[in-house]
Amino acid sequence: MKLTPEQRIELHGFNNLTKSLSFNMYDICYTRTKEEREAYLAYIDEQYNADRLTSILKHVTEIIGAHVLNIAKQDYVPQGASVTILVSEGPVVEVPNESYDASPGPLPDSVVMHLDKSHITVHTYPEYHPDEGISTFRADIDVSTCGEISPLKALNYLIRSFDTDIMSIDYRVRGFTRDKCGRKLFIDHDISSIQNYIPHDIKDLFDMIDVNVYQENIFHTKCKLKEFDINNYLFGYTKDKLNPDELEEITERLLTEMDEIFYAKNIRPGSIKNEGE
Repeated sequence: MKLTPEQRIELHGFNNLTKSLSFNMYDICYTRTKEEREAYLAYIDEQYNADRLTSILKHVTEIIGAHVLNIAKQDYVPQGASVTILVSEGPVVEVPNESYDASPGPLPDSVVMHLDKSHITVHTYPEYHPDEGISTFRADIDVSTCGEISPLKALNYLIRSFDTDIMSIDYRVRGFTRDKCGRKLFIDHDISSIQNYIPHDIKDLFDMIDVNVYQENIFHTKCKLKEFDINNYLFGYTKDKLNPDELEEITERLLTEMDEIFYAKNIRPGSIKNEGE
């Protein structure tokens, strides 16, 4: 049963619906040599080290009105980092009506919601093609909340916190809570698409595809940048340093890499095809 702010139902005990947001972002770069690749990975490792990731996740807790209980963070060798934050209910007693609106959430200055017994995690995964050329950085962020609000309200800030070429976003409501008569409630807010929680200025930058299973309260959106400027994918130099053949080859490799990630399918000649093809 889906509820609007005007249809608030008195619950039997705590609202223990679990709402999980998984946000995956990819940054892609072309590196011609081993030295360029190592420099790019070193840059990414510094840009998204455990301290910076911790700061981002702390801002997420502010947005959803939570208290930090515990932080575990780790930088890995040679690359990568992980941060996990356990959070508890924040000081906001009343959940305002806007928590039910299908609209982009606030940035960290505004604490407008609360949650209880939840966690926020991030893991980073730098990787590269064995033949050099393509280097990819992926960050996986999970925001899991219990209670009346949705972690989708943190999505606006998360997107703005990372330079991303491709995003994959999943949202799912699990479990159930009960009204005072014992009737189960499997969702407590209306949602038709994750895209409703992404600001228009960001949506204008991306091609987007939805794959939703409404009867299971599962929502999926993936996004790929519309505009392609090769200068944004060259590390330490610009396209004027390339001859026409190099420019064409590198452009094709980058676009293919982006399409493969976006469609989750190998499309290069000689690549292993997905099952069922």
